[in-house]
Amino acid sequence: MNEKKVAGERAAHLVQDGMVVGLGTGSTVHYTILELASMVKDGLSITGIPTSKQTELLAREHGIPLVTLGEVEKIDLTIDGADELDGQLTLIKGGGGALLREKMIAYHSKKMIVVADSNKLVRQLGAFPLPVEVVPFGYQKTMDALTRLGCRTKLRTNGEEIFITDNENMIVDCSFDSIPSPPKLHEWLNAIPGVVENGLFIGMAEQAFIGRDGGVTVIE
Repeated sequence: MNEKKVAGERAAHLVQDGMVVGLGTGSTVHYTILELASMVKDGLSITGIPTSKQTELLAREHGIPLVTLGEVEKIDLTIDGADELDGQLTLIKGGGGALLREKMIAYHSKKMIVVADSNKLVRQLGAFPLPVEVVPFGYQKTMDALTRLGCRTKLRTNGEEIFITDNENMIVDCSFDSIPSPPKLHEWLNAIPGVVENGLFIGMAEQAFIGRDGGVTVIE
């Protein structure tokens, strides 16, 4: 069974007619978007707000009407993936490089739903390197400051080129191995000048749809 497919498609059916929907980024929410596109073709009326240029292209290709974040008063529901999540629905996101837009859209949403395969559910966050978005100016010094928090840092690349986000920033992947206190780390990271945002999503998700061999488990 394709765990990502069953989780992504299940969450799509939470979307109701007339909703403004935040469209996440990643391999699991990819199936959500395809399912929503099928529902739109069958008559569902929604408006989507993409969290990345990649998602925007996918949604437009499949006929989902889109607007920007600044054009709406509210977002009814956001469906997005996660690189890791724990039982309290604290997330690590940003493996696809869209963490800033993902966090902004989640923040302005009435409800956020996470879709993931069973491998993403962990007891404690940290095995997946935490993405941190930084401005290009003086990024070496920003990386030095991140290292002083006790992690190993690696500037993300795309082949031989430095990876650049949709916001024209860089991503530093920070390996902590374990993150016993996500709220404290979130505060420390965002206090470093040069850090734009980090991939810890705390208190944002209300539900998670986890794909398993037997179907989908819902965590609340």
